Amino acid sequence: MSTVVLYSYFRSSCSWRVRIALEFKEIEYEYKAVHLVKGGGQQNADDYKIINPMAQVPSLTIGDKVFTQSVAILEYLEESYPLKPLLPKDGVIRFKVREICEIIGSGIQPLQNLAVLKQFEESKQKDWAAKWIFKGLTALEKILETSSGNYCVGDDVTMADCCLIPQLYNARRFDVDVAQFPNIARVEKNLEVLEPFVKAHPSRQPDCPPELSA
Repeated sequence: MSTVVLYSYFRSSCSWRVRIALEFKEIEYEYKAVHLVKGGGQQNADDYKIINPMAQVPSLTIGDKVFTQSVAILEYLEESYPLKPLLPKDGVIRFKVREICEIIGSGIQPLQNLAVLKQFEESKQKDWAAKWIFKGLTALEKILETSSGNYCVGDDVTMADCCLIPQLYNARRFDVDVAQFPNIARVEKNLEVLEPFVKAHPSRQPDCPPELSA
């Protein structure tokens, strides 16, 4: 079996998505930390940009193959490690999972990403991030009114759940009250006790600062 290596930063929501999927599918992997702030950001080092030309995390290597972009990685893992699926068989329900992933991955997370926030004065960063997180979670709450069971889409864990939990961590970082979204809060409560989600949490990662670790 080829060695699986995840290049990750403990608090990166995109890395976190992939960690959840790896844990859920019980894929053993090696963790390599890429600090996004220290020394101007280790992701900007020339040797790392050979792995990931966008200078982002996560990157996943399996043997000599390199995979980047978190949702694309989730799709690859689903196709290559089909046991314990994260996508339902029904086409319409699969679409609903992907719709939620897209709302979070394209409509919320990029707008509050570190690279974007750096374009603003520090005093304006929090308000900018909170604005877009609130807008995205408002839309997501409406979708979950009809799509959710125990989890985002029905009663099985899916890729949508892998994307949701990290985004809610970010929401709280920017003082967005998740309690105002009852369906989202309910799903989060159901997910956060599951072992793959516990293991993937930032506080459990080897590069988490001691003051934040579990």
